[in-house]
Amino acid sequence: MVRKKRRKDEEEGGGSWLTTFGDMMTLILTFFILLYSFSTIDVLKFKKMLFSFRGAIGVIDGGKTFEEDDSSFSSRNIQEMASIRKPNIDIMKVSHKIQSMIKEEGLEKKVKVAVNKRGVVVSISEGLLFSTGQYELLPGGKKILSLVGGILKEIPNNISAEGHTDNIPVRKRGFVKDNWDLSALRASRIIAFLSESVNIPPRRLKSVGFGDSRPIMPNDNDFHRQMNRRVDIVILS
Repeated sequence: MVRKKRRKDEEEGGGSWLTTFGDMMTLILTFFILLYSFSTIDVLKFKKMLFSFRGAIGVIDGGKTFEEDDSSFSSRNIQEMASIRKPNIDIMKVSHKIQSMIKEEGLEKKVKVAVNKRGVVVSISEGLLFSTGQYELLPGGKKILSLVGGILKEIPNNISAEGHTDNIPVRKRGFVKDNWDLSALRASRIIAFLSESVNIPPRRLKSVGFGDSRPIMPNDNDFHRQMNRRVDIVILS
């Protein structure tokens, strides 16, 4: 009696594997349908979805955004990208042009030109631009800035004027309390001149005062301190 009941149970459960098999086939079919849908998905929207998912799980690249834009690969955008990179191509020509102008003016000892990863650095010694401890431009300084500015006006690069001093404390007067003030005021005077007298658009200009924090020589004698008192006009690449 017991044996017959067990046989009956086995016969009733013998078809359960068909249910499992059917479920598996359904899942496989769903998987291939999903693959097919991915093959026709809008790539731009998929990347946007992927980026959002990465952000949700905390894996996101800093400083990058993704926006859907129908003109992402338009010819206008390609031309704009080319114009952005163009200054890097002509940076050496700008350097040579400024060096030639300096040589013609006989200012090789007062103005130095170098090229580094930031761009072209035109270093002008303090004596050519300002009186000691002062931040108002001298007539000779205005002349050299007009010549350099004429070249800068022809190119699209942004420009940074960066003031530097030696480590000798300044005599406090007016707006000048220390070397930070002096270097910043000198840099701002140069930027104001390039904007107002040379007509370089202000959006391309910025000024920075570094005080004595970035010497090019040790402040161990008068000659080295004189070299450190300068303003760098950086043509950013």
